[in-house]
Amino acid sequence: MMLRRDGDGGHRHGRDRRAEVVPAPAGRARFTGDAPAVAVVGGGIAGIAAATLLAERGARVTLHESEEGLGGRLAGWPTRLADGTTVTMSRGFHAFFRQYYNLRGLLRRVDPGLGSLTRLPDYPLRHSSGLRDGFARVPRTPPLSALGFVALSPTFGPGDLVRMNPRAALGLLDVRVPEVYERLDGISATDFLHRIRFPEAAHHLAFEVFSRSFFADPRELSAAELALMFHIYFLGSAEGLIFDVPREPFPAALWDPLHRYLEGHGVDVRTRTPVREVRPLPEGGAVLTTDDLTTRYDALVLALDSGGLRHLVAASPELGDADWRDRIARLRTAPPFLVSRLWLDRPVAHDRPGFLGTSGYGPLDNVSVLDRWEGEAARWARRTRGSVVELHAYAVAPDADRAAVQAETLGQLHRVYPETRSARLLDERHEWRADCPMFPVGGYRDRPGVRSPDPTVTVAGDMVRTGLPVALMERAATSGFLAANALLERWGVRGQTLWTVPRAGRSAVLRRLAALAD
Repeated sequence: MMLRRDGDGGHRHGRDRRAEVVPAPAGRARFTGDAPAVAVVGGGIAGIAAATLLAERGARVTLHESEEGLGGRLAGWPTRLADGTTVTMSRGFHAFFRQYYNLRGLLRRVDPGLGSLTRLPDYPLRHSSGLRDGFARVPRTPPLSALGFVALSPTFGPGDLVRMNPRAALGLLDVRVPEVYERLDGISATDFLHRIRFPEAAHHLAFEVFSRSFFADPRELSAAELALMFHIYFLGSAEGLIFDVPREPFPAALWDPLHRYLEGHGVDVRTRTPVREVRPLPEGGAVLTTDDLTTRYDALVLALDSGGLRHLVAASPELGDADWRDRIARLRTAPPFLVSRLWLDRPVAHDRPGFLGTSGYGPLDNVSVLDRWEGEAARWARRTRGSVVELHAYAVAPDADRAAVQAETLGQLHRVYPETRSARLLDERHEWRADCPMFPVGGYRDRPGVRSPDPTVTVAGDMVRTGLPVALMERAATSGFLAANALLERWGVRGQTLWTVPRAGRSAVLRRLAALAD
């Protein structure tokens, strides 16, 4: 995979000028004559990206999604409150970072100016000890971003830098993919931070927050993923940790427009249609079985979450080879997490941020005041003179008493924002899920790549190995485009150009320093 830098000397479509391009596979512009029939299994970000590109090139695409709507883990659905209002419930807050070049490129299909997103001014953090931090003041140009974080953060005292292990820390100055997994996949994020001797306060206030964005306990998370995040946000790009959020609920802002876009390009979108089995054919392609139909396709994109992929592969004994199937079977799912959305009868204090990351408050990991930035919530809050607050609790023990966790999470909100203690709860919704990928210590070798043993079957999702420095929603979008590119390349059709933060540290001086760690 060849990469080159963006040579325009500036920000194209909001990209850092040092972003690197992954050239599209060459070929004719689109299919002519008989186009192949392709099934995309899974209607989340990865599946939508794959279906979009394939349809734009003229393939006959059928998109299968088991839920009622598109969006995957960012889907939304209507719910009726006690006051009779119909609102949209979802699985909660997601940050659309400026480094999500390929995801943002997907959204530009239906929203060229990305007007459906709005910028939040900071990524504030708060620990129960009283420590507070944020990233708005941190310089965004590497390496000043990393130096500024250390200099401005209250978690680094004068003696902390002296006590750090410089040899262990140097590796963060030049993170590369996949080399970072070869170096760090064998230890946990917690052990890696202890090896560097980062101050304990920084563990809890900053790095633990990053770890838990993977819905995982940092003691279980591969250090390679933490190092990759450090590269993406501090030393690989100049966008920093400033992010956008949708102005309206996910369906209205994102998925309904993309659904219409797909159908406008001839995609047969089949929601509430889970695929039960895949049977490969000797001549290539496969037969897909749903509850109602058995249909032959020339190629497949499997864009499922870890559990869904495990289940479908287990139900399809002829799919792939023994080694690939064994590795899929070993994929793990992160522990359960809770999203609590509360409709309160009075506003929270006017100076509360739209989003706050928390640590040291029991199970509470972050608080969102939705009416600060989401139009639907703001309209409800204005009409009722109330507020809409969302709480997240990640990596909950599978055997935990869920009612007790919900109650404790609410109690911790009262500690974080004391004015909510006197608020009356007009309505509430609690979503418990356990379907995010787990990136455990030593687990990288089992994660699938985009290409499977069958050249007519590709894989996409946020757990897929891409060979690029991407994570979370951006990994999902990037892998979806890569999965479509792999199929288009076989057919001699031009693919999608992709973008990424640099695959190595941006500074030659820092790269030479990092080499000392080896």
